[in-house]
Amino acid sequence: MQQVKQLINGEFVDSNTNEWLDLTDPATQEVIAKVPQTTSDEINAAVAAAKEAFKTWRKTPITTRARIFLKYQELIREHMDELAETLTAEQGKTIADARGDVFRGLEVVEHAAGIANLQIGDFVENVATGVDTYSIWQPLGVCAGITPFNFPAMIPLWMFPMAIATGNTFILKPSEQDPMVTMRLVELAIEAGIPKGVLNVVHGGKDTVDAICDHPDIKAVSFVGSTRVGTHVYERAGKAGKRVQCMMGAKNHAVILPDANKEQTLNQLAGAAFGAAGQRCMALSVVILVGEAKEWIEDIKAKAEGLVVTAGKHDKDLGPLISPAAKERVERLIQTGVDEGAELLLDGRGIVVEGYEKGNFVGPTIFNKVSTDMQIYSQEIFGPVLCVMHADDLEHAIEIINANPNGNGTAIFTQSGAAAHKFQQDIDVGQVGINLPIPVPLPMFSFSGSRASKLGDLGPYGKQAVQFYTQTKTVTARWFDDEASKGKVNTTISMK
Repeated sequence: MQQVKQLINGEFVDSNTNEWLDLTDPATQEVIAKVPQTTSDEINAAVAAAKEAFKTWRKTPITTRARIFLKYQELIREHMDELAETLTAEQGKTIADARGDVFRGLEVVEHAAGIANLQIGDFVENVATGVDTYSIWQPLGVCAGITPFNFPAMIPLWMFPMAIATGNTFILKPSEQDPMVTMRLVELAIEAGIPKGVLNVVHGGKDTVDAICDHPDIKAVSFVGSTRVGTHVYERAGKAGKRVQCMMGAKNHAVILPDANKEQTLNQLAGAAFGAAGQRCMALSVVILVGEAKEWIEDIKAKAEGLVVTAGKHDKDLGPLISPAAKERVERLIQTGVDEGAELLLDGRGIVVEGYEKGNFVGPTIFNKVSTDMQIYSQEIFGPVLCVMHADDLEHAIEIINANPNGNGTAIFTQSGAAAHKFQQDIDVGQVGINLPIPVPLPMFSFSGSRASKLGDLGPYGKQAVQFYTQTKTVTARWFDDEASKGKVNTTISMK
C-alpha cells in the first residue's frame, strides 16, 4: 500500500507516526493510499528547516526566484494529463474538471513568475532638503497554507508559489482526503529548482492545523475551507500573533431576468450548479427567477436531467462526492428541504451507477419555492443541489441576496446594461458575474469574497497576495556633504 510522504528540508520522507488515514477512491471506496498524521516532532522539523532556509532565500535575487517559476509552469504543462488523472482518482471529479483545476492553479504560477514587476516599492526624492524616502516590500519569514479537498491542485498553487516568489519559505498542509496530486505538484516544484527547506509539506487533520496555528516561528497562515474550520484557524492563529487570511463557505446566488439569453443562461446555470458535484465554494446553489423568468423552471429541470453521473475517469458531467459522510450529509439536507415544505422537482438521492455501486454518488437535485428560513437555503450544502426562488423584480432579488450573510460570489443574467450596472453597484457580494456564472478572477486581480465568506482583508493570490506575504518597510535617508555638516542641533520634528 502506497504511503504518502512528507517533504522536510528537501527530502521526501515517510512519517514515523502510528496514526494513518485511509485515502479512498470516491467512486469505488477502494483504499488507494495511506496518509500520515504528521507527528509534532516532524512538524517542528519542517518549520525549523523553513526558518533556516529563509536566511538565504530572502536574499536570493528576485530574478532567480522568477526563473524557478518559469520552469515550474513549464513542468506543470508537460505533466497536465498525469496530474489530472491522479486528481480524478483520489478526488472523484471528471478528467475535464481536473484539468481545469490544475490549469487555474497554473495561471497563478505564471503570475508568480512575474514577481519582479509585482514586488516593487515606492520612491520619492527630496521629501525634504537632501532627504529621500522609499518603501520596500520584504518577506515575512515562514508562512503556511491549509488547503481543502475540493481543489487539491488549484488552491495549493494559489498559496505557495506567491509566498515563495516574494521571498518567504512555506509549510503546506494539503487536505488529508486527497493529497496525492498536491504531492506530485510539490515534486515538480522541487524539480523546477526550489531549494531545500524553502517548501515543506506536512499532513494530517486538526492536530496538524492547530500546530500550524500555534507555532511561534510561523508568521502567516492562509486557509481555504469550511466556515467552521476557517473561523477556528482565524481565531487561533490570530491569537498567536500571526497574519491570517481565511476563504470560507458560501451561498452563491444567480439572478435571471426575463430578457436573458435563454439557452446560454440555462447551460451556464446547469454547469455552475451541478459541475464538480456541487463541491465548489463558488457553485451557484441558488437561482432567483425574476418575473416571467419563472416560466423557465421546467427548462432548468430538463437541463439537469440530461447530465450524466458516473466515475470521474469516464469524463462525463458529474462524479461522486468526496466521501460517504459527505453523501450522507447532502442527502440529509435534501430531506430537510422536503420536510420543511420546498417543492422537490428533481431528486438525486438513491442513484446507483453501474459498476460503481459503492460510489458516493448524488445526482442533480432541484428544489422550487425555497424560502430563506429553510436549511437547504441557510446552509452550504456542498453537493449538486439547486434551490430555486422567485422575485417580483430586480430590487427584490438584490434584497434577498444582500440579506444572506455570505458574500463569495453572485451573478446576473440579462441583456440589459442598465440592469447589470444596477446589480453590480447595489449588490453586497465580493465577486460579481455578468452573464458569467462563476466569477473567479484571474491572477492579475485577486480573489475577493466578502462578508461571512472571508476573514482577513487580503485575498490569496494576485496583487493582494503580494501584500499579504510581505511587510512594508519605509526608509528615509539623508547623506550629508561637508557643507551640510556645519548645521546646528535641530530639536523640532520638521525637516526643511
